[in-house]
Amino acid sequence: MEYVVSMKDIKKYEVLKQLVDKQIKGYEVASLLGYSQIHISRLKQRLLKCGFKGLLRPKIPSPRKIPTNFKEQIAKLYKSIYYDFNIMHFSTQGRSASGRKDKLEENHKIKLSYEKIRQILIEYRLHKPKKKKRVYRRRRRMPKAGMLIQMRGCQHRWLASVDKPWWLIATIDDATNEVLFAKFYPSEDVFSCMEVIRKSVEKKGIFYCLYTDKASHFKTTRYGGLHVNVSAEQEDAHIERALRELDINLILANSPQAKGRVERLFKTFQDRLIKELSLYGVRSYKEANVFLQEQFLPSYNRRFAHREGVESVYRPLPEGINLDLIFCKKFERKVNFDNTVKFQGYTIQIPPSQYRLSFARCVVEICLLGDERIFILYQGNLIHSTKLSKNAKIYKLNKRINTSLTRENIKRF
Repeated sequence: MEYVVSMKDIKKYEVLKQLVDKQIKGYEVASLLGYSQIHISRLKQRLLKCGFKGLLRPKIPSPRKIPTNFKEQIAKLYKSIYYDFNIMHFSTQGRSASGRKDKLEENHKIKLSYEKIRQILIEYRLHKPKKKKRVYRRRRRMPKAGMLIQMRGCQHRWLASVDKPWWLIATIDDATNEVLFAKFYPSEDVFSCMEVIRKSVEKKGIFYCLYTDKASHFKTTRYGGLHVNVSAEQEDAHIERALRELDINLILANSPQAKGRVERLFKTFQDRLIKELSLYGVRSYKEANVFLQEQFLPSYNRRFAHREGVESVYRPLPEGINLDLIFCKKFERKVNFDNTVKFQGYTIQIPPSQYRLSFARCVVEICLLGDERIFILYQGNLIHSTKLSKNAKIYKLNKRINTSLTRENIKRF
């Protein structure tokens, strides 16, 4: 039987090997891998019994898998007709007091269990399960560098000579207290956060987990409803998708106290950094970024980071990986008959390539970078690159909105 080994399997093996060697605790492994402690104990037993092969599972298609078109039919019925029914009333194997079948089986001859129906409705975001109340306790520092990176952004008036408050976004290693990267930005948005994560990865390597707050650019929690109209393109957070492509687990903090390491870092920044910027006569945020990265951070890490005796588990970037195609916004488009796609009010002509002469009616992926560069991919292959026109209507609209929001933030500040 053949097995396909992925980066996720290798990561799982490395962490569980440390558990077997008693270097880390079981609950820490559960947090790093995103599994329950019971499942971690199962994986540990498999590793002890069969080695690395015990962690692999052959890809056998499930005979019980429900076809996608069948699930779409059920979701469409619920959304269009039975939207105000509870799941038991809608599902097939519940029975009323008189023994009468419920709606799916009675009216549409569809027979599935209650749990299958519930999972389908959750998958299509037509049902929101209740969350169990979680009890939190004070977390110990991670034993190895690269296991957990904390990230935060803070808006503050860092320079007395500039009225506009800027955002400082930084990442810090939970095990060593080393600041991996930090930079000033006029706003905290998807591209600024992506740049900080990317620079951290380029400097140290791929880490295991990113620990941050529940800002909308990390995890989208707003969906379409009665008074909210959210585009389907907003449902998957771009940063969450980029981290998933690098096999980095995203952990969202429920309170500022949960990510105390990076919160205390910004207390230090708001004291020492502001005074040193003033001391060295820094007058603009461009100069502030140069001072921050070339002088302040190296000095801070020499004094406050404790890297001696701490093992590193940062993973090197795989060869041939293009971070431009990971740290970007991705959108799907269907190519028109004239080999063009519409993107943000801008028409892009796709030329013939070595993969196809015509891409008419094909689904392509558009990658938008922070510097307005655009890459178009077909089945993972780059077929065209261009730059977003600043004359595009939606580009101008977004620019006006961002300017307006920035002014409003300045007034509130």
